[in-house]
Amino acid sequence: MEDPDRFFAREGALEAVLAARQAGKVRYVGFTGHTDPVVHLRMLDVAAGHNFSFDSCQMPLNVMDAHFRSFGRQVLPRLVEQGIAVLGMKPLGDGNVLRAGTVTAIECLHYALSPPTSVVINGCESMVRLDQAIQAAVTFAPLSDAQITALLARTRDEAMTGEYEPFKTTEMFDGTAHKPEWMGEMRTI
Repeated sequence: MEDPDRFFAREGALEAVLAARQAGKVRYVGFTGHTDPVVHLRMLDVAAGHNFSFDSCQMPLNVMDAHFRSFGRQVLPRLVEQGIAVLGMKPLGDGNVLRAGTVTAIECLHYALSPPTSVVINGCESMVRLDQAIQAAVTFAPLSDAQITALLARTRDEAMTGEYEPFKTTEMFDGTAHKPEWMGEMRTI
């Protein structure tokens, strides 16, 4: 929850990013996270308090997310409203979503591609994952409301505990929890 404060603190990460943008080394500024949508909402609120607007935001968008600490339900509408590019990640939840046995990889990818996203970031750590991504792109058509409702009905029970989204329920994937210095020291403005 303190990452936004560190980012916007005097001599914090934002100052370095803005200097890099002024020097022509950075064109767009975004933020990411995957633990809790409340942190994303707080980042947007703190940014607004500093008269700053992000260009992009990366967050999980998958069929399990819709039921548990949902970035899609809580953060996506604000990003769209503010014209911030949406980078959807973890459409398969590092493969964990498939372990639930309720949906296929193609259904997961089509679901993640259906909201107003600028890009969906799919892991391609194997030829199987790459082939799935290609098949999903070739066969993609935005899902109807009825199709989305059916997918979410099939995933609801499994999604409620966050078991299939360990990036939300553990610190295992949280870089700034392990290395808070990445965001700079806490200083007041």
